[in-house]
Amino acid sequence: MQIGVPKETAEGERRVALVPEVVRKLSGGSDESGGLEVVVERGAGAGALIPDAQYEEAGARMVEDPAAVWESDVVVKVATPTADEIGRLRPDSVLIGFLQPLTGSEAIRAIAASGATSFAMEAIPRISRAQSMDALSSQANIAGYRAALIGAQELGRYYPMLMTAAGTIRPATVLVLGAGVAGLQAIATARRLGAVVQGFDVRAAVKEQVESLGAHFLEFDLGGDLEGAGGYARELTPEQQQRQQELMAEAIGKVDVVITTALVPGRRAPILVTEDAVKLMKPGSVIVDLAGEAGGNCELSEPGKTVIRHDVKILAPLNVPSTLAEHASQLYARNIQSLLGLMISDEGQLSLDFDDEVIAGACITRDGEIVHEAAKAAAEAATTAKS
Repeated sequence: MQIGVPKETAEGERRVALVPEVVRKLSGGSDESGGLEVVVERGAGAGALIPDAQYEEAGARMVEDPAAVWESDVVVKVATPTADEIGRLRPDSVLIGFLQPLTGSEAIRAIAASGATSFAMEAIPRISRAQSMDALSSQANIAGYRAALIGAQELGRYYPMLMTAAGTIRPATVLVLGAGVAGLQAIATARRLGAVVQGFDVRAAVKEQVESLGAHFLEFDLGGDLEGAGGYARELTPEQQQRQQELMAEAIGKVDVVITTALVPGRRAPILVTEDAVKLMKPGSVIVDLAGEAGGNCELSEPGKTVIRHDVKILAPLNVPSTLAEHASQLYARNIQSLLGLMISDEGQLSLDFDDEVIAGACITRDGEIVHEAAKAAAEAATTAKS
């Protein structure tokens, strides 16, 4: 069986779906070998600083022609494929990657029309046995770490407290909004840098996790615990959003750096930082909005840009994990390897068990149809909106 690794073509995407370490395990170059043929497009790892020679040493077959990769039994990617790439898929092939099933309906419909069976890494069920496949978490971890560093770099003040002969410099204060994987890593990193950190989340269950990292848990009474399905925060009512924004503005005005990470799957990111809140911040303060790709948690964010509003620097970087492409690729490749472990038999043949809740839950298209219920609903809604 052949696994194909194409070069990523999305703008700014530097990650690669498989790294040599994982290729070696799949292709027969280690004791954990699966005896599979791995075909890698030349230059696929360049953005992650992985030369072709390392893939060849790991047992991969390197090819110049992208078509040779897309003819594979299984194609593994990072970003959603383009229309041209989807057109190269075989009807009996399997596609794995971040497919944006709830927001990228046009691509999902095209994948279904190709006849290929597709699996979205972001649709993998959040259950214990699927933790090793949880690419959302592995990449969010990197984004949270990076966000804390961005905040420290852009602030223009010290993070830690410094006691010098010239006097004492008080530590910077950081507020992290959203205590999922990205938020917790941002809290941990900001604490390691010496800042005084607060964490906020509508889910009361994460209070202990925030406090275990040495941060203070900021609590607002919004009417009970607001944890939704799969461990995500559920969407607030308009009244709860208004109350949250009012309470949040006061807290935001007291800190030097705000890092926002709040997302609701398939929806626009909730507004946590209003313009009124920004006005209350000290000149030179910084907001790092990790929800930029979903519209942003800050009312003044411009996705992909750095802007200064009311003397506050607001950054909404896109595809943050790609800025640490080498390690992001390593983690993502291990997620892919774990998923492939459920799909490939001991004899090295593709064996998809749709009675397995991980396989069934992550499957987006099959037999020419969109089979993932939420993706199907999103595609239908998009079609209705166009007509």
